Amino acid sequence: MRKVIGIGETILDILFHNEQPLAAVPGGSVFNGMISLGRMGTEVCFISETGNDRVGKQILEFMRENHVSTDYMSVFPDGKSPVSLAFLDDHNNADYIFYKDYPSQRLDVIFPSIEEDDIVVIGSYFALNPVLREKVVDLLEKARDSKAIIYYDPNFRNSHKSEAIRLASTIIENLEYADIVRGSVEDFFYMYGFNDVEKVYKDKIKFYCPTFLCTAGAEQIALRTRTVTKNYPIGSIETVSTVGAGDNFNAGLIYGLLKYGIRHCDLDTLSEETWDKLVQCGKDFAAEVCKGYSNSISPEFAAKYKEGNV
Repeated sequence: MRKVIGIGETILDILFHNEQPLAAVPGGSVFNGMISLGRMGTEVCFISETGNDRVGKQILEFMRENHVSTDYMSVFPDGKSPVSLAFLDDHNNADYIFYKDYPSQRLDVIFPSIEEDDIVVIGSYFALNPVLREKVVDLLEKARDSKAIIYYDPNFRNSHKSEAIRLASTIIENLEYADIVRGSVEDFFYMYGFNDVEKVYKDKIKFYCPTFLCTAGAEQIALRTRTVTKNYPIGSIETVSTVGAGDNFNAGLIYGLLKYGIRHCDLDTLSEETWDKLVQCGKDFAAEVCKGYSNSISPEFAAKYKEGNV
């Protein structure tokens, strides 16, 4: 059975609206998608770290409840589990404040085995952080040697915009490892200072990774590959929170890769019809997560989706 291996941060997201707290949910860019895939019955391994505190224990229990292995979690005795405050605006988009207190020793874990056609997911500042870079590269090397599919979501936030030039070479290295890149127009604006999809693809992505998806909130999804150029409209949906929407687009597309038996050797020659199915899975997952305050698809949605009743 093929498995999905994610590496990224874990965090407790506290959501606010009109300055009042609404919910507290375990989260993290890659983590959110891993929880959704766990709920879909996918074999999921997640590599991360958390503190030996109340928040950390809550996150670990949440992973177990949702069928995500905790075997590759580093629990550090010093420092505290990170927390984020997500302030939702009138359009239910979030502005974040992060509180982090990590120890000097980071990510002291053994990696899971990686087999051919497994899917390895990296993203966010976690995949760029100099403190963690050696571990991330080690995983990417193992994934490439094994002919696993490497999926990269830059998820580059405004808070790191001032570091974009310094991180440029690391971003390029991640793009070179990647088989699929999916980012948002905001990511590329903060990374490159522009967000025109054609210019981003031709000037910054295509040379390193020719398979590219760019999401633009409620507007459209742009797909660019060696053989397919297509824009997909976004249907009108009532949003409660957009936190986790992009993360779950990733999860849906990855679920589609598994569902339709797409292997590493197939990626360069996928037809437009196959991409239509994959993108639809991504859209379905993203739309579902926007309907509530959870960062992942609901167990009820997962059960119906597996049965084809959504």
